[in-house]
Amino acid sequence: MNQFFRPKQTIFFFICCALSLLVLLFTYAKLSLQPVTPVAQNSPAVERGSIVDRSGFPLAVQTNFYHVGVSVKNLRDNEKLKKRFAEDVAPVLDLIPEDVVSLLSSNRSFVYLKKKVTQTIYESLKELTDSKGYNFVSYEKIPGRNYPSHDLASQLIGYMGDDGKGLAGIEFSQQSILSPVGTDENGEPLQGKNVFLSIDANLQYKLEQIAHKTMNETQAESMMLIAADCTTGEVLSYISFPSADLNEYGFSSIESKVDRPAMTAYEPGSVFKIFTVGIVYDEHGISPNDTFVCDGMYEKRLANGETIRIKCLEHHGLCTPKDGLRYSCNDVLGQISDRISEDEFIARIRMLGFGTKTGVELPGETSGLVKDTTSSTWSARSKPTIAIGQEISVSALQMVQAATSIGNGGVPVQLSFIHKITNKDGTTYYEHEPQYKSRVFSKNTADYILSCMETTAKNGTGSRANLRDVDIGVKTGTAQMADKVHGGYSDTDFLSSCMAIFPVDDPQIVLYIVVEKAKGETYGGRIVAPVIGEAADIIIDHLGMSRGGAASLEHSGVITISSSHGVEIDSVVPDFTGKSKRELLPLMDRQDIKLNINGSGWVTSQSPEPGTPVTENMVIELNLE
Repeated sequence: MNQFFRPKQTIFFFICCALSLLVLLFTYAKLSLQPVTPVAQNSPAVERGSIVDRSGFPLAVQTNFYHVGVSVKNLRDNEKLKKRFAEDVAPVLDLIPEDVVSLLSSNRSFVYLKKKVTQTIYESLKELTDSKGYNFVSYEKIPGRNYPSHDLASQLIGYMGDDGKGLAGIEFSQQSILSPVGTDENGEPLQGKNVFLSIDANLQYKLEQIAHKTMNETQAESMMLIAADCTTGEVLSYISFPSADLNEYGFSSIESKVDRPAMTAYEPGSVFKIFTVGIVYDEHGISPNDTFVCDGMYEKRLANGETIRIKCLEHHGLCTPKDGLRYSCNDVLGQISDRISEDEFIARIRMLGFGTKTGVELPGETSGLVKDTTSSTWSARSKPTIAIGQEISVSALQMVQAATSIGNGGVPVQLSFIHKITNKDGTTYYEHEPQYKSRVFSKNTADYILSCMETTAKNGTGSRANLRDVDIGVKTGTAQMADKVHGGYSDTDFLSSCMAIFPVDDPQIVLYIVVEKAKGETYGGRIVAPVIGEAADIIIDHLGMSRGGAASLEHSGVITISSSHGVEIDSVVPDFTGKSKRELLPLMDRQDIKLNINGSGWVTSQSPEPGTPVTENMVIELNLE
């Protein structure tokens, strides 16, 4: 031992140990004297704001999706494991086992089995892969968007892409509100705000059912419906068919993604005649007692010897301006247009908002087209032709906004799709207030046009829209569509429409419906006027508007409301059967679960079943009727 542990080596060893100990003690002392560095806190999760209807019903909410991936290198030489894995996971992912095996046999080291699977599928798949010991499966969590009502008001709501940015509709136009960039005064990330749309989801659903039925009965290619409050400008229903399922947006057709009321410009046809009569009446070019003779053809001989001719469908004989609208007489409207100059007529049309965007909160809005009298395309025929709704291009939104001037005593109101915007804590950030534009008609003129429309509903071309117990004013229209192949106008393609304002004695609603390329019957008074009547009935009942024949009932004024306790979710999913939507709404504030509510009324079915253990970010689907 004395020979192995030599004195010099032993002394050197202990000196090294002593130096190491001194360095360690010095380092420890130095660190102990330094101030404690606070532990970095996780940044608060930034969540995109929700889009809801005016009552808070969810239409677009934040959710999580998952990309399912597989490390192929762990399976490359094990064909039996590939086959067993494929047979296990294919049913969950709605895939074919053979396709899964083929994917796993690629030369890549990593493949995605499926992208953007829902929270529910993720939970089922993860439970399966964990129980089977498939440790080569990975899950990539990504933020996404869920649209509980699928295709309801789809073009209005819009769509959010995989990068978290809106690509269409309100999702696009309100991107900076729904998902703001930056920090607040405390340096915290800005949170998304919730956008309350002006539409009522229940009313929207009811009117979409009518629209579906109309599309089926007329075999039309497309349809538009807008219902707006003409006193506030808030749009209560907005329909553009065909529509897209927002949860399957990438697989939808181009036609179903087009926001027709905002983006499509078209010739309005005879509905435009209400604005012609209003303009000329307001300029004192005509009076209620003026008479015109319709002999089936508007004719005007020019100084150069040329004769302008516009055909009328009937020989209406002696007509007042009101009769001209009641019968939708082209001859009378042509003669009325002779009572105003070209420049003044076009100027007044532009005052109504035609030729410019309405400025609603939707992207891609068209300006339409209003000719200038100095344009090379202007002719002596242009003024009487525009007077009957041709040689002018408009959008459905422009038509509705112009019509608010008739319902609002001559003053148009700015249309809007946003009822209010709230912060994450529920406080109000913005609330809609009516924005009135410059007066375009006198009160007397607006009342006269409305009386003409009421006559049209009672015993004119719009009689099929008459409600009997609520006075309604309507104007129908049928316009030949342009033949894009051969030029001129098509003999088979028509745009059928109807405008309504009601109640006449106290106007509140402007309702406009357009049916494009119907098969068979095409006259607006025959195929669209009945739809206007049906839709107006729904709106009146939904909003609780009074009817002429409604019974009255005396009441003490004391109402007893039974207490209704909200639904609570603890460790397991409760039985939601029979619960109302109002009872479910408080659950929408929960951050640990996602609630998808389909339909309205009371819960009839749910997924997952009652008693299922609650997991983080669980998605609960509830179907209401």
